[in-house]
Amino acid sequence: MPGPGFGVNLHTHKVPKPYFWNTNPFPEMKTRFYSFLACLLLALFTASGQKITYSEPDRDDARTLNFEVMGKLGGKFLVYKNYRELHFICSYDNEMKLVDKTRMDFINYRLLNTEFIQYPEFIYMIYEFQKKNAVFCMAVKLDAAGKKTGEPVLLDSTENINYSASNKIYSFVNSEDKQKIMVFKINTRNDKAHVLTTCLFDKNLTLLKKSRLVINMPQRNDFLEEFSLDNDGDLVCVRASGTASNDNINKISLIVKPASLDSYTLTDLKLGNIYLDDIRVKVDNINKHYVLTSFLSKQKRGNIEGLYYVLWDKTENKEIMNATTIFTDEFREDAKGEGNIKSAFNDYFLKNIILRRDGGFIVVSESAYTSSRGNTLNRWDYLYGSPYWSPVDYYSWNSPIGYYPWWRSNIYNNANTLTRYYADNIAVISFDPKGKVEWSNVVRKSQYDDNTDNFIGFGLLNTGNQLHFIFNVQEKRNMILSDQSMSPAGQIDRNPTFKNLDKGYDFMPRHAKQVGARQAIVPCQYRGFTCFAKIDF
Repeated sequence: MPGPGFGVNLHTHKVPKPYFWNTNPFPEMKTRFYSFLACLLLALFTASGQKITYSEPDRDDARTLNFEVMGKLGGKFLVYKNYRELHFICSYDNEMKLVDKTRMDFINYRLLNTEFIQYPEFIYMIYEFQKKNAVFCMAVKLDAAGKKTGEPVLLDSTENINYSASNKIYSFVNSEDKQKIMVFKINTRNDKAHVLTTCLFDKNLTLLKKSRLVINMPQRNDFLEEFSLDNDGDLVCVRASGTASNDNINKISLIVKPASLDSYTLTDLKLGNIYLDDIRVKVDNINKHYVLTSFLSKQKRGNIEGLYYVLWDKTENKEIMNATTIFTDEFREDAKGEGNIKSAFNDYFLKNIILRRDGGFIVVSESAYTSSRGNTLNRWDYLYGSPYWSPVDYYSWNSPIGYYPWWRSNIYNNANTLTRYYADNIAVISFDPKGKVEWSNVVRKSQYDDNTDNFIGFGLLNTGNQLHFIFNVQEKRNMILSDQSMSPAGQIDRNPTFKNLDKGYDFMPRHAKQVGARQAIVPCQYRGFTCFAKIDF
Protein backbone atom coordinates (compact mmCIF):
# COMPACT_ATOMS: atom_id res chain seq x y z
CA MET A 1 0.00 0.00 0.00
CA PRO A 2 1.69 3.24 -1.06
CA GLY A 3 2.20 5.87 1.60
CA PRO A 4 0.26 9.12 1.67
CA GLY A 5 1.70 12.46 0.66
CA PHE A 6 2.89 14.92 3.25
CA GLY A 7 1.29 18.33 3.72
CA VAL A 8 2.28 21.40 5.70
CA ASN A 9 0.67 22.03 9.06
CA LEU A 10 -0.55 25.59 8.66
CA HIS A 11 -0.75 26.02 12.43
CA THR A 12 2.91 25.23 13.15
CA HIS A 13 4.82 25.86 9.94
CA LYS A 14 5.96 29.48 9.72
CA VAL A 15 6.28 31.00 6.27
CA PRO A 16 8.62 34.01 6.02
CA LYS A 17 6.78 37.09 4.87
CA PRO A 18 7.96 38.95 1.77
CA TYR A 19 9.38 42.36 2.54
CA PHE A 20 6.59 44.17 0.70
CA TRP A 21 3.95 42.76 3.12
CA ASN A 22 5.36 45.16 5.70
CA THR A 23 6.32 48.11 3.56
CA ASN A 24 3.27 47.94 1.24
CA PRO A 25 4.26 50.55 -1.37
CA PHE A 26 1.26 49.64 -3.53
CA PRO A 27 -1.99 49.31 -1.51
CA GLU A 28 -4.06 48.37 -4.58
CA MET A 29 -1.63 45.53 -5.40
CA LYS A 30 -2.03 44.23 -1.84
CA THR A 31 -5.82 44.19 -2.24
CA ARG A 32 -5.58 42.32 -5.52
CA PHE A 33 -3.12 39.85 -3.96
CA TYR A 34 -5.47 39.14 -1.03
CA SER A 35 -8.38 38.59 -3.44
CA PHE A 36 -6.29 36.23 -5.53
CA LEU A 37 -5.11 34.35 -2.44
CA ALA A 38 -8.67 33.98 -1.14
CA CYS A 39 -9.87 32.60 -4.47
CA LEU A 40 -6.91 30.21 -4.61
CA LEU A 41 -7.57 28.87 -1.11
CA LEU A 42 -11.27 28.50 -1.89
CA ALA A 43 -10.45 26.56 -5.04
CA LEU A 44 -8.04 24.30 -3.16
CA PHE A 45 -10.57 23.51 -0.41
CA THR A 46 -13.31 22.95 -3.00
CA ALA A 47 -11.10 20.58 -4.97
CA SER A 48 -10.15 18.57 -1.89
CA GLY A 49 -13.66 18.16 -0.50
CA GLN A 50 -15.87 15.15 -1.16
CA LYS A 51 -18.85 15.59 -3.45
CA ILE A 52 -22.22 13.84 -3.19
CA THR A 53 -24.67 13.38 -6.07
CA TYR A 54 -28.14 11.98 -5.29
CA SER A 55 -30.54 9.94 -7.38
CA GLU A 56 -34.22 10.85 -7.38
CA PRO A 57 -36.42 8.59 -5.22
CA ASP A 58 -38.46 6.24 -7.40
CA ARG A 59 -42.05 6.68 -6.27
CA ASP A 60 -42.93 3.36 -7.94
CA ASP A 61 -40.66 1.49 -5.52
CA ALA A 62 -42.24 -0.20 -2.52
CA ARG A 63 -41.13 1.15 0.84
CA THR A 64 -40.06 -2.38 1.85
CA LEU A 65 -37.77 -2.66 -1.14
CA ASN A 66 -34.84 -5.10 -1.27
CA PHE A 67 -31.82 -3.77 -3.16
CA GLU A 68 -28.16 -4.32 -3.87
CA VAL A 69 -25.58 -2.05 -5.48
CA MET A 70 -24.10 -4.12 -8.31
CA GLY A 71 -21.28 -1.86 -9.48
CA LYS A 72 -20.18 0.43 -12.31
CA LEU A 73 -20.26 -0.79 -15.91
CA GLY A 74 -19.86 1.20 -19.12
CA GLY A 75 -19.96 4.48 -17.20
CA LYS A 76 -23.32 3.53 -15.64
CA PHE A 77 -24.10 2.57 -12.05
CA LEU A 78 -26.27 -0.54 -11.73
CA VAL A 79 -28.60 -1.32 -8.83
CA TYR A 80 -30.71 -4.45 -8.38
CA LYS A 81 -34.18 -3.95 -6.86
CA ASN A 82 -36.65 -6.56 -5.73
CA TYR A 83 -40.12 -6.53 -4.21
CA ARG A 84 -41.84 -9.89 -3.81
CA GLU A 85 -41.71 -11.48 -7.29
CA LEU A 86 -40.80 -8.26 -9.14
CA HIS A 87 -37.14 -7.86 -10.10
CA PHE A 88 -35.56 -4.82 -11.75
CA ILE A 89 -32.11 -3.58 -12.79
CA CYS A 90 -31.81 0.21 -12.61
CA SER A 91 -29.08 2.03 -14.52
CA TYR A 92 -27.91 5.52 -13.46
CA ASP A 93 -25.64 7.95 -15.29
CA ASN A 94 -22.80 9.99 -13.78
CA GLU A 95 -25.29 12.57 -12.47
CA MET A 96 -27.29 9.75 -10.86
CA LYS A 97 -30.17 10.26 -13.29
CA LEU A 98 -32.18 7.10 -13.98
CA VAL A 99 -31.34 5.96 -17.53
CA ASP A 100 -32.93 2.50 -17.69
CA LYS A 101 -35.19 0.43 -15.49
CA THR A 102 -35.32 -3.08 -16.86
CA ARG A 103 -37.73 -5.63 -15.48
CA MET A 104 -36.26 -9.13 -15.32
CA ASP A 105 -39.36 -10.84 -16.65
CA PHE A 106 -37.50 -14.11 -17.22
CA ILE A 107 -37.56 -14.64 -13.43
CA ASN A 108 -41.01 -15.97 -12.59
CA TYR A 109 -40.30 -17.44 -9.17
CA ARG A 110 -39.56 -16.13 -5.72
CA LEU A 111 -35.80 -16.02 -5.38
CA LEU A 112 -34.06 -17.56 -2.39
CA ASN A 113 -30.78 -15.78 -3.00
CA THR A 114 -29.01 -13.44 -5.43
CA GLU A 115 -25.30 -12.75 -5.92
CA PHE A 116 -23.44 -10.52 -8.38
CA ILE A 117 -19.92 -10.63 -9.77
CA GLN A 118 -18.67 -7.78 -11.96
CA TYR A 119 -16.29 -7.84 -14.91
CA PRO A 120 -15.15 -4.92 -17.11
CA GLU A 121 -17.60 -5.86 -19.90
CA PHE A 122 -20.54 -7.43 -18.05
CA ILE A 123 -22.00 -8.56 -14.73
CA TYR A 124 -23.09 -12.07 -13.77
CA MET A 125 -26.19 -12.43 -11.68
CA ILE A 126 -26.30 -15.74 -9.82
CA TYR A 127 -29.70 -16.59 -8.40
CA GLU A 128 -31.51 -19.46 -6.73
CA PHE A 129 -35.18 -20.43 -6.69
CA GLN A 130 -37.44 -23.39 -5.94
CA LYS A 131 -39.78 -24.96 -8.50
CA LYS A 132 -41.99 -27.71 -7.13
CA ASN A 133 -39.68 -30.11 -5.26
CA ALA A 134 -36.41 -28.91 -6.81
CA VAL A 135 -34.09 -25.96 -6.15
CA PHE A 136 -32.16 -24.46 -9.07
CA CYS A 137 -29.01 -22.34 -9.05
CA MET A 138 -28.75 -20.24 -12.23
CA ALA A 139 -26.53 -17.53 -13.74
CA VAL A 140 -27.29 -14.86 -16.34
CA LYS A 141 -25.04 -12.30 -18.04
CA LEU A 142 -26.13 -8.63 -17.91
CA ASP A 143 -24.93 -5.62 -19.91
CA ALA A 144 -24.50 -1.97 -18.86
CA ALA A 145 -28.24 -1.35 -19.27
CA GLY A 146 -29.10 -4.25 -16.99
CA LYS A 147 -30.44 -6.35 -19.88
CA LYS A 148 -29.53 -10.01 -20.29
CA THR A 149 -27.18 -10.80 -23.17
CA GLY A 150 -27.93 -14.51 -23.33
CA GLU A 151 -30.12 -17.20 -21.86
CA PRO A 152 -29.72 -18.13 -18.17
CA VAL A 153 -27.28 -20.98 -17.49
CA LEU A 154 -28.01 -23.80 -15.03
CA LEU A 155 -25.15 -24.14 -12.54
CA ASP A 156 -26.60 -26.89 -10.34
CA SER A 157 -29.87 -28.23 -8.96
CA THR A 158 -31.09 -30.13 -5.92
CA GLU A 159 -34.10 -32.38 -6.22
CA ASN A 160 -36.39 -34.23 -3.83
CA ILE A 161 -36.90 -31.19 -1.60
CA ASN A 162 -40.03 -32.18 0.31
CA TYR A 163 -40.67 -28.77 1.83
CA SER A 164 -40.98 -25.16 0.73
CA ALA A 165 -37.53 -23.65 1.15
CA SER A 166 -37.47 -20.23 2.77
CA ASN A 167 -33.67 -19.96 2.88
CA LYS A 168 -30.98 -20.62 0.35
CA ILE A 169 -29.33 -23.97 -0.22
CA TYR A 170 -26.38 -22.79 -2.32
CA SER A 171 -23.53 -20.47 -1.38
CA PHE A 172 -21.24 -18.65 -3.77
CA VAL A 173 -17.54 -17.68 -3.73
CA ASN A 174 -15.21 -16.35 -6.39
CA SER A 175 -11.45 -15.90 -6.66
CA GLU A 176 -9.83 -12.52 -6.26
CA ASP A 177 -9.05 -12.26 -9.98
CA LYS A 178 -12.62 -13.42 -10.77
CA GLN A 179 -11.36 -16.10 -13.15
CA LYS A 180 -12.79 -18.87 -10.96
CA ILE A 181 -16.37 -19.13 -9.63
CA MET A 182 -17.76 -21.76 -7.28
CA VAL A 183 -21.20 -22.63 -5.98
CA PHE A 184 -21.51 -25.20 -3.19
CA LYS A 185 -24.00 -26.79 -0.82
CA ILE A 186 -23.74 -28.74 2.44
CA ASN A 187 -25.85 -31.76 3.36
CA THR A 188 -26.01 -32.31 7.12
CA ARG A 189 -28.39 -35.27 7.27
CA ASN A 190 -25.68 -37.38 8.86
CA ASP A 191 -24.38 -35.72 12.06
CA LYS A 192 -21.11 -37.66 11.84
CA ALA A 193 -20.28 -36.88 8.20
CA HIS A 194 -21.44 -33.84 6.24
CA VAL A 195 -21.48 -33.91 2.46
CA LEU A 196 -20.00 -30.91 0.64
CA THR A 197 -20.85 -30.62 -3.06
CA THR A 198 -18.80 -28.10 -5.06
CA CYS A 199 -19.14 -26.87 -8.66
CA LEU A 200 -16.13 -24.95 -10.01
CA PHE A 201 -16.52 -22.77 -13.14
CA ASP A 202 -14.27 -20.53 -15.17
CA LYS A 203 -15.04 -16.95 -16.20
CA ASN A 204 -17.23 -18.19 -19.08
CA LEU A 205 -19.28 -20.44 -16.76
CA THR A 206 -17.70 -23.58 -18.21
CA LEU A 207 -17.82 -26.32 -15.59
CA LEU A 208 -14.27 -27.27 -14.64
CA LYS A 209 -14.93 -29.70 -11.80
CA LYS A 210 -17.85 -30.99 -9.76
CA SER A 211 -16.93 -32.80 -6.56
CA ARG A 212 -18.77 -34.53 -3.76
CA LEU A 213 -16.78 -34.63 -0.54
CA VAL A 214 -17.64 -36.44 2.70
CA ILE A 215 -16.20 -34.51 5.64
CA ASN A 216 -16.11 -36.31 8.97
CA MET A 217 -17.62 -34.52 11.96
CA PRO A 218 -16.25 -36.46 14.94
CA GLN A 219 -17.67 -34.18 17.62
CA ARG A 220 -21.32 -33.37 18.11
CA ASN A 221 -20.81 -29.61 17.82
CA ASP A 222 -18.59 -29.61 14.72
CA PHE A 223 -19.47 -27.24 11.88
CA LEU A 224 -17.93 -25.77 8.71
CA GLU A 225 -17.37 -22.07 8.10
CA GLU A 226 -15.34 -19.41 6.25
CA PHE A 227 -15.20 -20.69 2.67
CA SER A 228 -12.75 -18.91 0.34
CA LEU A 229 -11.52 -19.57 -3.20
CA ASP A 230 -7.99 -18.73 -4.35
CA ASN A 231 -6.92 -17.78 -7.88
CA ASP A 232 -5.98 -21.40 -8.67
CA GLY A 233 -9.52 -22.54 -7.91
CA ASP A 234 -8.54 -24.27 -4.66
CA LEU A 235 -11.19 -24.10 -1.93
CA VAL A 236 -10.24 -23.43 1.69
CA CYS A 237 -12.50 -23.55 4.75
CA VAL A 238 -12.42 -24.31 8.47
CA ARG A 239 -13.95 -27.14 10.49
CA ALA A 240 -14.57 -25.80 13.97
CA SER A 241 -15.50 -27.68 17.12
CA GLY A 242 -17.59 -25.85 19.68
CA THR A 243 -18.02 -26.44 23.37
CA ALA A 244 -21.18 -28.09 24.66
CA SER A 245 -23.23 -24.88 24.45
CA ASN A 246 -21.35 -23.58 21.36
CA ASP A 247 -20.18 -20.54 23.32
CA ASN A 248 -16.56 -21.09 22.29
CA ILE A 249 -14.47 -22.91 19.72
CA ASN A 250 -11.91 -25.23 21.27
CA LYS A 251 -10.60 -26.94 18.12
CA ILE A 252 -10.16 -25.89 14.49
CA SER A 253 -8.98 -27.71 11.39
CA LEU A 254 -7.98 -26.24 8.04
CA ILE A 255 -9.55 -27.92 4.99
CA VAL A 256 -8.05 -27.39 1.52
CA LYS A 257 -9.66 -28.89 -1.60
CA PRO A 258 -7.48 -28.63 -4.75
CA ALA A 259 -9.36 -27.49 -7.86
CA SER A 260 -8.66 -30.58 -9.96
CA LEU A 261 -9.13 -33.27 -7.29
CA ASP A 262 -12.09 -35.00 -5.66
CA SER A 263 -10.28 -35.08 -2.33
CA TYR A 264 -9.14 -32.67 0.37
CA THR A 265 -6.53 -32.28 3.08
CA LEU A 266 -7.51 -31.67 6.69
CA THR A 267 -4.98 -30.34 9.19
CA ASP A 268 -5.61 -29.68 12.88
CA LEU A 269 -4.27 -26.29 13.95
CA LYS A 270 -2.65 -25.76 17.36
CA LEU A 271 -4.72 -23.82 19.87
CA GLY A 272 -3.26 -24.51 23.28
CA ASN A 273 -5.30 -23.44 26.29
CA ILE A 274 -7.38 -20.78 24.56
CA TYR A 275 -10.89 -20.51 23.10
CA LEU A 276 -11.86 -18.85 19.83
CA ASP A 277 -14.87 -17.39 18.09
CA ASP A 278 -15.62 -15.21 15.05
CA ILE A 279 -13.01 -16.92 12.82
CA ARG A 280 -11.98 -15.27 9.54
CA VAL A 281 -10.03 -16.68 6.59
CA LYS A 282 -8.34 -14.54 3.94
CA VAL A 283 -6.52 -15.73 0.81
CA ASP A 284 -3.18 -14.05 0.02
CA ASN A 285 -2.79 -14.85 -3.68
CA ILE A 286 0.44 -12.88 -4.09
CA ASN A 287 2.39 -14.79 -1.43
CA LYS A 288 0.39 -18.05 -1.76
CA HIS A 289 -0.73 -17.90 1.87
CA TYR A 290 -3.94 -18.39 3.84
CA VAL A 291 -4.43 -16.06 6.82
CA LEU A 292 -6.69 -17.16 9.70
CA THR A 293 -7.62 -14.81 12.53
CA SER A 294 -9.96 -14.95 15.49
CA PHE A 295 -10.56 -13.25 18.82
CA LEU A 296 -9.45 -15.40 21.75
CA SER A 297 -10.33 -15.84 25.40
CA LYS A 298 -8.47 -17.83 28.05
CA GLN A 299 -11.54 -19.50 29.53
CA LYS A 300 -15.06 -20.49 28.49
CA ARG A 301 -17.30 -17.44 28.12
CA GLY A 302 -14.33 -15.43 29.28
CA ASN A 303 -13.33 -11.89 28.37
CA ILE A 304 -11.76 -11.36 24.95
CA GLU A 305 -8.04 -11.18 25.63
CA GLY A 306 -6.50 -10.74 22.18
CA LEU A 307 -6.11 -12.15 18.67
CA TYR A 308 -5.12 -15.59 17.41
CA TYR A 309 -3.69 -15.85 13.90
CA VAL A 310 -2.25 -18.52 11.66
CA LEU A 311 -0.29 -18.15 8.44
CA TRP A 312 -0.50 -21.20 6.18
CA ASP A 313 1.83 -21.70 3.22
CA LYS A 314 -0.14 -23.18 0.35
CA THR A 315 2.90 -24.18 -1.74
CA GLU A 316 4.59 -26.08 1.10
CA ASN A 317 1.23 -27.16 2.57
CA LYS A 318 2.36 -26.33 6.08
CA GLU A 319 1.87 -23.89 8.90
CA ILE A 320 4.55 -21.19 8.93
CA MET A 321 3.21 -19.11 11.81
CA ASN A 322 0.87 -19.74 14.73
CA ALA A 323 0.75 -16.90 17.23
CA THR A 324 -1.37 -14.90 19.65
CA THR A 325 -1.36 -11.21 20.56
CA ILE A 326 -2.69 -10.14 23.95
CA PHE A 327 -4.14 -6.63 23.96
CA THR A 328 -2.39 -4.10 26.18
CA ASP A 329 -4.24 -2.13 28.85
CA GLU A 330 -3.56 1.05 26.88
CA PHE A 331 -5.27 -0.36 23.78
CA ARG A 332 -8.15 -1.68 25.89
CA GLU A 333 -8.63 1.73 27.47
CA ASP A 334 -8.72 3.34 24.05
CA ALA A 335 -11.15 0.77 22.59
CA LYS A 336 -13.60 0.40 25.45
CA GLY A 337 -16.99 2.06 25.47
CA GLU A 338 -18.89 2.51 28.71
CA GLY A 339 -17.77 -0.82 30.20
CA ASN A 340 -14.65 -1.65 32.17
CA ILE A 341 -11.22 -2.27 30.76
CA LYS A 342 -11.32 -6.07 31.20
CA SER A 343 -14.43 -6.46 29.02
CA ALA A 344 -13.36 -3.81 26.49
CA PHE A 345 -13.41 -6.21 23.51
CA ASN A 346 -16.31 -8.44 24.51
CA ASP A 347 -18.63 -6.79 21.98
CA TYR A 348 -16.12 -6.54 19.13
CA PHE A 349 -16.49 -8.65 15.98
CA LEU A 350 -14.04 -9.01 13.10
CA LYS A 351 -15.18 -7.08 10.04
CA ASN A 352 -12.30 -6.95 7.54
CA ILE A 353 -8.86 -8.39 6.88
CA ILE A 354 -6.82 -6.23 4.51
CA LEU A 355 -3.71 -7.83 3.02
CA ARG A 356 -0.53 -6.00 2.09
CA ARG A 357 1.86 -6.92 -0.71
CA ASP A 358 4.70 -7.54 1.75
CA GLY A 359 2.70 -10.27 3.50
CA GLY A 360 1.53 -8.12 6.39
CA PHE A 361 -2.15 -7.54 7.10
CA ILE A 362 -4.59 -5.19 8.82
CA VAL A 363 -7.48 -6.39 10.99
CA VAL A 364 -10.58 -4.20 11.34
CA SER A 365 -13.21 -4.94 14.01
CA GLU A 366 -16.25 -3.13 15.36
CA SER A 367 -18.12 -3.12 18.65
CA ALA A 368 -21.67 -4.38 17.99
CA TYR A 369 -24.41 -5.54 20.32
CA THR A 370 -28.17 -5.39 20.82
CA SER A 371 -30.65 -4.98 23.61
CA SER A 372 -34.23 -6.21 23.89
CA ARG A 373 -36.50 -4.32 26.30
CA GLY A 374 -33.61 -3.46 28.57
CA ASN A 375 -31.79 -6.81 28.32
CA THR A 376 -28.42 -6.27 26.68
CA LEU A 377 -27.22 -9.17 24.52
CA ASN A 378 -23.50 -9.75 24.07
CA ARG A 379 -21.51 -12.18 21.91
CA TRP A 380 -22.47 -15.18 24.06
CA ASP A 381 -26.20 -14.65 23.39
CA TYR A 382 -25.90 -15.19 19.63
CA LEU A 383 -25.93 -18.68 18.19
CA TYR A 384 -22.61 -18.38 16.36
CA GLY A 385 -20.75 -15.14 16.91
CA SER A 386 -21.59 -11.92 15.12
CA PRO A 387 -25.16 -10.64 15.52
CA TYR A 388 -25.67 -9.28 12.03
CA TRP A 389 -22.53 -9.15 9.92
CA SER A 390 -21.48 -11.97 7.67
CA PRO A 391 -19.39 -12.31 4.50
CA VAL A 392 -21.42 -15.35 3.45
CA ASP A 393 -24.25 -17.42 4.86
CA TYR A 394 -24.19 -21.20 4.80
CA TYR A 395 -27.47 -23.06 4.77
CA SER A 396 -27.55 -26.71 5.81
CA TRP A 397 -30.33 -27.81 3.53
CA ASN A 398 -31.28 -31.02 5.29
CA SER A 399 -31.51 -29.47 8.72
CA PRO A 400 -34.78 -27.91 9.92
CA ILE A 401 -32.93 -25.26 11.94
CA GLY A 402 -30.08 -22.90 11.20
CA TYR A 403 -27.10 -25.06 12.11
CA TYR A 404 -24.35 -23.12 10.44
CA PRO A 405 -22.94 -19.77 11.63
CA TRP A 406 -24.53 -16.36 11.41
CA TRP A 407 -28.15 -17.34 12.14
CA ARG A 408 -29.84 -14.78 14.33
CA SER A 409 -31.43 -15.56 17.63
CA ASN A 410 -35.20 -15.96 17.68
CA ILE A 411 -35.61 -12.61 19.43
CA TYR A 412 -35.38 -10.87 16.05
CA ASN A 413 -38.45 -12.69 14.77
CA ASN A 414 -40.73 -11.57 17.59
CA ALA A 415 -42.84 -8.72 16.25
CA ASN A 416 -43.78 -7.63 19.79
CA THR A 417 -40.18 -7.21 20.91
CA LEU A 418 -38.35 -3.90 20.53
CA THR A 419 -34.74 -4.54 19.57
CA ARG A 420 -32.19 -1.76 19.78
CA TYR A 421 -29.03 -2.17 17.71
CA TYR A 422 -25.72 -0.61 18.75
CA ALA A 423 -22.52 -0.05 16.75
CA ASP A 424 -19.67 1.67 18.54
CA ASN A 425 -15.91 2.04 18.16
CA ILE A 426 -13.82 0.59 15.32
CA ALA A 427 -10.50 -1.01 16.32
CA VAL A 428 -7.74 -1.33 13.69
CA ILE A 429 -4.55 -3.38 14.18
CA SER A 430 -1.67 -3.67 11.70
CA PHE A 431 0.66 -6.72 11.64
CA ASP A 432 3.98 -7.07 9.86
CA PRO A 433 4.77 -10.18 7.74
CA LYS A 434 6.10 -11.97 10.84
CA GLY A 435 2.87 -11.46 12.78
CA LYS A 436 4.22 -8.71 15.05
CA VAL A 437 1.91 -5.80 15.88
CA GLU A 438 3.14 -2.63 14.15
CA TRP A 439 0.47 -0.24 15.40
CA SER A 440 -3.12 -0.05 16.59
CA ASN A 441 -5.69 2.70 16.66
CA VAL A 442 -9.39 3.28 17.32
CA VAL A 443 -11.95 5.21 15.29
CA ARG A 444 -14.34 6.49 17.93
CA LYS A 445 -18.10 6.53 17.40
CA SER A 446 -21.31 5.71 19.23
CA GLN A 447 -24.46 4.67 17.30
CA TYR A 448 -27.79 3.04 17.96
CA ASP A 449 -31.13 2.56 16.23
CA ASP A 450 -34.38 0.72 16.96
CA ASN A 451 -35.52 -2.36 15.02
CA THR A 452 -33.04 -1.82 12.18
CA ASP A 453 -29.29 -1.77 11.75
CA ASN A 454 -29.33 -0.16 8.28
CA PHE A 455 -28.25 3.29 9.41
CA ILE A 456 -25.53 2.32 11.88
CA GLY A 457 -22.18 0.65 11.35
CA PHE A 458 -19.68 1.89 8.78
CA GLY A 459 -18.58 1.59 5.18
CA LEU A 460 -14.92 1.02 4.31
CA LEU A 461 -13.27 2.43 1.19
CA ASN A 462 -9.67 1.70 0.23
CA THR A 463 -8.22 4.48 -1.93
CA GLY A 464 -4.71 2.99 -1.95
CA ASN A 465 -3.03 5.60 0.23
CA GLN A 466 -5.81 5.74 2.84
CA LEU A 467 -8.63 3.75 4.38
CA HIS A 468 -11.84 5.79 4.59
CA PHE A 469 -14.37 4.98 7.31
CA ILE A 470 -17.75 6.57 6.56
CA PHE A 471 -20.49 6.46 9.18
CA ASN A 472 -23.39 8.48 10.56
CA VAL A 473 -22.88 10.84 13.48
CA GLN A 474 -25.84 12.01 15.54
CA GLU A 475 -26.00 15.80 15.71
CA LYS A 476 -29.05 17.05 17.55
CA ARG A 477 -31.90 15.17 15.86
CA ASN A 478 -30.14 14.59 12.54
CA MET A 479 -27.72 11.92 11.34
CA ILE A 480 -24.74 13.51 9.56
CA LEU A 481 -22.49 11.44 7.31
CA SER A 482 -18.89 11.58 8.54
CA ASP A 483 -15.62 10.52 6.91
CA GLN A 484 -12.49 9.64 8.86
CA SER A 485 -9.43 8.39 7.02
CA MET A 486 -6.49 6.32 8.23
CA SER A 487 -2.98 6.38 6.77
CA PRO A 488 -0.76 3.27 6.35
CA ALA A 489 0.99 4.37 9.56
CA GLY A 490 -2.29 4.33 11.51
CA GLN A 491 -2.83 8.09 11.77
CA ILE A 492 -6.51 9.11 11.80
CA ASP A 493 -7.71 12.30 10.11
CA ARG A 494 -11.22 13.68 10.32
CA ASN A 495 -12.03 14.93 6.83
CA PRO A 496 -14.12 18.00 6.01
CA THR A 497 -17.90 17.71 5.91
CA PHE A 498 -19.30 16.30 2.70
CA LYS A 499 -20.46 18.79 0.09
CA ASN A 500 -24.14 18.69 -0.97
CA LEU A 501 -25.13 17.05 2.31
CA ASP A 502 -28.83 17.76 1.82
CA LYS A 503 -31.34 17.53 4.62
CA GLY A 504 -33.81 14.69 4.61
CA TYR A 505 -31.40 12.03 3.33
CA ASP A 506 -30.57 9.24 5.78
CA PHE A 507 -27.51 7.28 4.67
CA MET A 508 -26.91 3.54 4.99
CA PRO A 509 -23.09 3.49 5.00
CA ARG A 510 -22.74 -0.18 5.95
CA HIS A 511 -24.35 -1.03 2.56
CA ALA A 512 -21.92 1.23 0.64
CA LYS A 513 -20.06 -0.25 -2.31
CA GLN A 514 -16.80 1.03 -3.77
CA VAL A 515 -17.19 1.36 -7.54
CA GLY A 516 -13.98 3.18 -8.43
CA ALA A 517 -10.57 4.11 -7.06
CA ARG A 518 -12.06 7.11 -5.25
CA GLN A 519 -15.78 6.60 -5.75
CA ALA A 520 -18.58 4.82 -3.87
CA ILE A 521 -22.34 4.37 -4.06
CA VAL A 522 -24.12 4.70 -0.73
CA PRO A 523 -27.82 3.77 -0.38
CA CYS A 524 -29.93 6.30 1.47
CA GLN A 525 -33.53 6.94 2.35
CA TYR A 526 -35.56 10.04 1.55
CA ARG A 527 -39.08 10.37 2.97
CA GLY A 528 -39.33 6.62 3.31
CA PHE A 529 -38.16 5.84 -0.25
CA THR A 530 -34.81 4.30 -1.12
CA CYS A 531 -32.41 6.25 -3.32
CA PHE A 532 -28.67 6.22 -3.95
CA ALA A 533 -25.86 8.71 -3.49
CA LYS A 534 -22.60 8.80 -5.45
CA ILE A 535 -19.64 10.02 -3.41
CA ASP A 536 -16.49 11.25 -5.15
CA PHE A 537 -13.47 11.52 -2.86
